[in-house]
Amino acid sequence: MAIFAFFRLPIMTNNGPVIYLEDDPDDQDLFKEVMEGLGIVNELKVFANGVSVLDYLRTTTDQPFIIFTDVNVPIMDGLQLRTEICQDDFLKKKSIPYIFLSTNASKNAVEKAYDLQVQGFFQKPSSFEALQQMLGRIINYWKVCLHPNNV
Repeated sequence: MAIFAFFRLPIMTNNGPVIYLEDDPDDQDLFKEVMEGLGIVNELKVFANGVSVLDYLRTTTDQPFIIFTDVNVPIMDGLQLRTEICQDDFLKKKSIPYIFLSTNASKNAVEKAYDLQVQGFFQKPSSFEALQQMLGRIINYWKVCLHPNNV
């Protein structure tokens, strides 16, 4: 349990909202619970489809901290959203870390994601504790990592 105490430390290099693209309400609730348990104070913005995320990113004055996305969501999936971001100069310059968190960890999905220059692809773990540990490590990495939107 000592490892989780580390994740509760407020390393606040970037305070922007965390974007979570997931259409499953149970997974949305689990993600929220994990974020709260880790003591992450960034606002969490949850979206059920990629079009909603794209609209938000194009209109917000916020500088989002990180995007977590599932591969398979309706209307516009996570891969299509990443493609749109990469093709939009305004969004591309925001340099938002883009992380896949999905049950679909097929070779094809992982290859497509990395072809789109994502910063990570993780398979959703089966336990709350494993998800908490994984998200804690990812978030803390990006809190201390220098990238164009936090220097």
